[in-house]
Amino acid sequence: MYLADKVRAIYDYPIDGIIFRDITTLLQDGDAFKAAIDNLISLHNNENIDIIVGVEARGFIVGSPVAYALGCGFVPVRKPGKLPSEKVSAEYSLEYGENKVEMHVDAIKKGQRVLIVDDLLATGGTSKAVIDLIEKLGGEVVALDFLIELVDLKGREKLKPYNVNSILQFEEK
Repeated sequence: MYLADKVRAIYDYPIDGIIFRDITTLLQDGDAFKAAIDNLISLHNNENIDIIVGVEARGFIVGSPVAYALGCGFVPVRKPGKLPSEKVSAEYSLEYGENKVEMHVDAIKKGQRVLIVDDLLATGGTSKAVIDLIEKLGGEVVALDFLIELVDLKGREKLKPYNVNSILQFEEK
C-alpha cells in the first residue's frame, strides 16, 4: 500500500527492541498526508460528532485537520505541566514505561459525542487513559481513529467495546 511505504521504521528507538513508526516522512509528502487525512475523515462523514480529541503531539497534527473537515472543535490532551487551567489527569503504561495525560476540566461538555484521533495505536494505554478523561467529564466516545496500528501489541483488545479504526496496520514480528 502506498501510504505504508511513506512511514519510516526506526529500529531500537526510543529503547532497544522497539520499532518506532515515524510518520514525519508521510507528513512531508503532501499527497500522502492528504490521502491519510481524507481516509480518516471518510470514516465519519455521516456521523454526528461534536468534538475531536487529539493526543500530544502527533495526535494534534492528525486530529486538527479531521476536526476542521468535520466542522468540529478540537481538544488537546497534553503531557503534565502543559495546560494552564484547571485539569483532570489519568496515568497509563506504554510499551516502554509509564506516563500521564491531562485535559482541561471544561474541554468536554456532558453528553458531547467525542472522536479520539491519534497517529498510533500500540498497547492502547494512552487511548484508554484518554477515554477515562472524556468519560469522567461526561463525554461519549463515538470512536477512536488511528493512522497506524501496531497489531502485535494488541491495543485494540484494551479498547473494547469501543469502535476502533486504523488506516495502516503493521505487524512487528
